[in-house]
Amino acid sequence: MEYSTQMKLKRFFRKPVVTYALLTIQILAFVLMTLDGGSTNVATLVKYGAKFNPYIVLGEWWRLITPMFLHIGFIHLLMNSVILYYLGEQLEGMFGHLRFAGIYLLSGIAGNLASFAFSDALSAGASTALFGLFGSTIMLGQTFKHNPAIQQMAKSFSMLIIINIVFGIFSSSIDMAGHLGGLLGGFLLATAISVPNPLKIWRNERLIYGGLFLLLVIILAYIGYRSTAVSLFGL
Repeated sequence: MEYSTQMKLKRFFRKPVVTYALLTIQILAFVLMTLDGGSTNVATLVKYGAKFNPYIVLGEWWRLITPMFLHIGFIHLLMNSVILYYLGEQLEGMFGHLRFAGIYLLSGIAGNLASFAFSDALSAGASTALFGLFGSTIMLGQTFKHNPAIQQMAKSFSMLIIINIVFGIFSSSIDMAGHLGGLLGGFLLATAISVPNPLKIWRNERLIYGGLFLLLVIILAYIGYRSTAVSLFGL
Protein backbone atom coordinates (compact mmCIF):
# COMPACT_ATOMS: atom_id res chain seq x y z
CA MET A 1 0.00 0.00 0.00
CA GLU A 2 1.33 3.43 -0.97
CA TYR A 3 2.39 5.83 1.78
CA SER A 4 -0.16 8.47 0.73
CA THR A 5 -2.95 5.88 0.91
CA GLN A 6 -1.79 4.78 4.37
CA MET A 7 -1.84 8.37 5.58
CA LYS A 8 -5.34 8.93 4.17
CA LEU A 9 -6.56 5.82 5.98
CA LYS A 10 -4.96 6.96 9.24
CA ARG A 11 -6.60 10.38 8.95
CA PHE A 12 -9.93 8.74 8.15
CA PHE A 13 -9.82 6.45 11.19
CA ARG A 14 -8.95 9.35 13.47
CA LYS A 15 -12.47 10.61 12.79
CA PRO A 16 -15.48 9.27 14.74
CA VAL A 17 -16.24 6.67 12.08
CA VAL A 18 -18.39 4.53 14.40
CA THR A 19 -20.54 7.57 15.18
CA TYR A 20 -20.94 8.25 11.46
CA ALA A 21 -21.87 4.60 10.85
CA LEU A 22 -24.49 4.64 13.62
CA LEU A 23 -25.98 7.86 12.27
CA THR A 24 -26.11 6.41 8.76
CA ILE A 25 -27.89 3.25 9.92
CA GLN A 26 -30.57 5.10 11.87
CA ILE A 27 -31.19 7.59 9.04
CA LEU A 28 -31.50 4.76 6.50
CA ALA A 29 -33.87 2.89 8.84
CA PHE A 30 -35.99 6.03 9.16
CA VAL A 31 -36.16 6.47 5.38
CA LEU A 32 -37.16 2.83 4.89
CA MET A 33 -39.89 3.08 7.54
CA THR A 34 -41.15 6.34 6.07
CA LEU A 35 -41.50 4.68 2.66
CA ASP A 36 -43.10 1.59 4.18
CA GLY A 37 -46.04 2.93 6.15
CA GLY A 38 -44.45 5.70 8.21
CA SER A 39 -42.20 5.81 11.26
CA THR A 40 -45.13 6.59 13.57
CA ASN A 41 -47.19 3.65 12.33
CA VAL A 42 -47.36 0.93 15.00
CA ALA A 43 -47.41 -1.93 12.47
CA THR A 44 -44.35 -0.50 10.70
CA LEU A 45 -42.48 -0.06 13.97
CA VAL A 46 -43.18 -3.65 14.96
CA LYS A 47 -42.19 -4.87 11.49
CA TYR A 48 -38.82 -3.11 11.63
CA GLY A 49 -37.94 -4.28 15.14
CA ALA A 50 -39.31 -1.94 17.82
CA LYS A 51 -39.28 -3.27 21.38
CA PHE A 52 -42.47 -5.29 21.74
CA ASN A 53 -42.47 -7.43 24.86
CA PRO A 54 -44.70 -10.31 23.68
CA TYR A 55 -42.52 -10.94 20.62
CA ILE A 56 -39.37 -10.85 22.75
CA VAL A 57 -40.79 -13.53 25.03
CA LEU A 58 -41.67 -15.58 21.95
CA GLY A 59 -38.01 -15.63 20.93
CA GLU A 60 -37.33 -12.41 19.04
CA TRP A 61 -34.49 -11.33 21.32
CA TRP A 62 -32.98 -9.25 18.52
CA ARG A 63 -35.66 -6.68 19.42
CA LEU A 64 -33.36 -5.69 22.28
CA ILE A 65 -30.91 -4.37 19.65
CA THR A 66 -32.93 -3.03 16.72
CA PRO A 67 -34.87 -0.36 18.69
CA MET A 68 -31.63 1.62 19.03
CA PHE A 69 -31.75 2.35 15.30
CA LEU A 70 -35.47 3.17 14.95
CA HIS A 71 -37.19 6.47 15.67
CA ILE A 72 -40.79 7.53 15.99
CA GLY A 73 -41.16 10.65 13.85
CA PHE A 74 -38.64 13.08 12.35
CA ILE A 75 -38.18 15.22 15.50
CA HIS A 76 -37.29 12.09 17.50
CA LEU A 77 -34.68 11.16 14.88
CA LEU A 78 -33.30 14.70 14.66
CA MET A 79 -32.89 15.16 18.41
CA ASN A 80 -31.20 11.81 18.95
CA SER A 81 -28.98 12.24 15.90
CA VAL A 82 -27.73 15.64 17.11
CA ILE A 83 -26.99 14.22 20.57
CA LEU A 84 -25.24 11.17 19.08
CA TYR A 85 -23.09 13.35 16.84
CA TYR A 86 -22.13 15.66 19.70
CA LEU A 87 -21.34 12.81 22.11
CA GLY A 88 -19.57 10.74 19.47
CA GLU A 89 -17.34 13.63 18.44
CA GLN A 90 -16.04 13.85 22.01
CA LEU A 91 -16.16 10.29 23.33
CA GLU A 92 -15.12 8.08 20.42
CA GLY A 93 -11.66 9.60 20.38
CA MET A 94 -11.29 9.06 24.13
CA PHE A 95 -12.44 5.43 24.22
CA GLY A 96 -11.33 4.32 20.78
CA HIS A 97 -13.60 3.00 18.04
CA LEU A 98 -14.19 -0.51 19.41
CA ARG A 99 -14.68 0.53 23.04
CA PHE A 100 -17.04 3.28 22.00
CA ALA A 101 -19.08 0.89 19.84
CA GLY A 102 -19.18 -1.64 22.68
CA ILE A 103 -20.41 0.90 25.23
CA TYR A 104 -23.05 2.24 22.83
CA LEU A 105 -24.47 -1.11 21.77
CA LEU A 106 -24.26 -2.99 25.08
CA SER A 107 -25.61 -0.14 27.19
CA GLY A 108 -28.41 0.21 24.64
CA ILE A 109 -29.23 -3.46 25.16
CA ALA A 110 -29.20 -2.91 28.95
CA GLY A 111 -31.58 0.00 28.53
CA ASN A 112 -33.92 -2.01 26.32
CA LEU A 113 -33.83 -4.83 28.85
CA ALA A 114 -34.80 -2.38 31.58
CA SER A 115 -37.69 -1.23 29.41
CA PHE A 116 -38.60 -4.88 28.77
CA ALA A 117 -38.59 -5.50 32.52
CA PHE A 118 -40.54 -2.46 33.69
CA SER A 119 -42.60 -1.19 30.74
CA ASP A 120 -44.97 -3.05 28.46
CA ALA A 121 -45.21 -0.15 25.98
CA LEU A 122 -43.96 -0.37 22.41
CA SER A 123 -40.72 1.60 22.25
CA ALA A 124 -37.92 2.60 19.91
CA GLY A 125 -35.11 5.13 19.82
CA ALA A 126 -31.41 5.59 20.42
CA SER A 127 -32.02 7.10 23.86
CA THR A 128 -31.12 3.92 25.75
CA ALA A 129 -27.69 3.87 24.10
CA LEU A 130 -27.26 7.65 24.37
CA PHE A 131 -27.88 7.44 28.11
CA GLY A 132 -25.20 4.75 28.13
CA LEU A 133 -22.81 7.33 26.68
CA PHE A 134 -23.95 9.78 29.35
CA GLY A 135 -23.09 7.11 31.92
CA SER A 136 -19.62 6.77 30.44
CA THR A 137 -18.98 10.49 31.01
CA ILE A 138 -19.67 9.99 34.71
CA MET A 139 -16.95 7.33 34.74
CA LEU A 140 -14.54 9.66 32.95
CA GLY A 141 -15.22 12.38 35.51
CA GLN A 142 -14.45 9.99 38.36
CA THR A 143 -11.34 8.57 36.71
CA PHE A 144 -9.68 11.76 35.47
CA LYS A 145 -10.29 14.00 38.47
CA HIS A 146 -7.30 16.23 37.74
CA ASN A 147 -8.10 16.87 34.07
CA PRO A 148 -10.00 20.20 33.86
CA ALA A 149 -11.35 19.56 30.34
CA ILE A 150 -12.80 16.17 31.25
CA GLN A 151 -14.18 17.52 34.52
CA GLN A 152 -15.97 20.31 32.67
CA MET A 153 -17.35 17.84 30.14
CA ALA A 154 -18.56 15.52 32.91
CA LYS A 155 -20.28 18.41 34.73
CA SER A 156 -22.01 19.55 31.54
CA PHE A 157 -23.31 16.08 30.79
CA SER A 158 -24.34 15.56 34.41
CA MET A 159 -26.62 18.58 34.06
CA LEU A 160 -28.07 17.12 30.85
CA ILE A 161 -28.69 13.82 32.62
CA ILE A 162 -30.52 15.56 35.47
CA ILE A 163 -32.60 17.68 33.07
CA ASN A 164 -33.57 14.63 31.01
CA ILE A 165 -34.52 12.61 34.09
CA VAL A 166 -36.62 15.44 35.53
CA PHE A 167 -38.30 15.99 32.17
CA GLY A 168 -38.93 12.24 31.88
CA ILE A 169 -40.66 12.10 35.25
CA PHE A 170 -43.33 14.50 33.99
CA SER A 171 -43.72 12.98 30.52
CA SER A 172 -45.63 9.71 30.07
CA SER A 173 -44.23 9.33 26.54
CA ILE A 174 -40.63 8.92 27.76
CA ASP A 175 -39.36 5.45 28.64
CA MET A 176 -37.66 6.25 31.95
CA ALA A 177 -36.81 2.62 32.65
CA GLY A 178 -34.94 2.41 29.36
CA HIS A 179 -33.06 5.65 30.03
CA LEU A 180 -32.00 4.67 33.55
CA GLY A 181 -31.06 1.16 32.44
CA GLY A 182 -28.87 2.59 29.70
CA LEU A 183 -27.32 5.11 32.09
CA LEU A 184 -26.36 2.45 34.63
CA GLY A 185 -25.24 0.05 31.92
CA GLY A 186 -23.04 2.70 30.32
CA PHE A 187 -21.36 3.57 33.62
CA LEU A 188 -20.65 -0.09 34.45
CA LEU A 189 -19.41 -0.87 30.95
CA ALA A 190 -17.21 2.21 30.68
CA THR A 191 -15.58 1.27 33.99
CA ALA A 192 -15.14 -2.35 32.90
CA ILE A 193 -13.82 -1.55 29.43
CA SER A 194 -12.20 1.71 30.53
CA VAL A 195 -10.05 3.88 28.32
CA PRO A 196 -6.55 3.25 26.95
CA ASN A 197 -3.99 3.60 29.75
CA PRO A 198 -6.46 4.47 32.54
CA LEU A 199 -5.10 6.22 35.59
CA LYS A 200 -6.73 4.40 38.49
CA ILE A 201 -8.83 1.52 37.19
CA TRP A 202 -7.11 -1.80 37.81
CA ARG A 203 -7.87 -5.23 36.44
CA ASN A 204 -9.82 -6.49 39.48
CA GLU A 205 -12.00 -3.41 39.51
CA ARG A 206 -12.71 -3.84 35.81
CA LEU A 207 -13.73 -7.47 36.39
CA ILE A 208 -16.05 -6.44 39.23
CA TYR A 209 -17.83 -3.82 37.12
CA GLY A 210 -18.01 -6.18 34.16
CA GLY A 211 -19.57 -8.80 36.42
CA LEU A 212 -22.06 -6.25 37.75
CA PHE A 213 -23.09 -5.39 34.20
CA LEU A 214 -23.62 -9.07 33.38
CA LEU A 215 -25.64 -9.52 36.57
CA LEU A 216 -27.76 -6.47 35.69
CA VAL A 217 -28.52 -7.91 32.24
CA ILE A 218 -29.49 -11.30 33.65
CA ILE A 219 -31.77 -9.82 36.33
CA LEU A 220 -33.53 -7.49 33.89
CA ALA A 221 -34.00 -10.26 31.33
CA TYR A 222 -35.50 -12.53 34.01
CA ILE A 223 -37.87 -9.84 35.33
CA GLY A 224 -38.98 -8.92 31.82
CA TYR A 225 -39.53 -12.50 30.76
CA ARG A 226 -41.44 -13.44 33.91
CA SER A 227 -43.70 -10.38 33.96
CA THR A 228 -44.53 -10.64 30.26
CA ALA A 229 -45.06 -14.42 30.40
CA VAL A 230 -47.44 -14.01 33.33
CA SER A 231 -49.51 -11.40 31.48
CA LEU A 232 -49.55 -13.46 28.28
CA PHE A 233 -49.88 -17.03 29.48
CA GLY A 234 -50.67 -16.73 33.19
CA LEU A 235 -47.44 -18.57 34.08
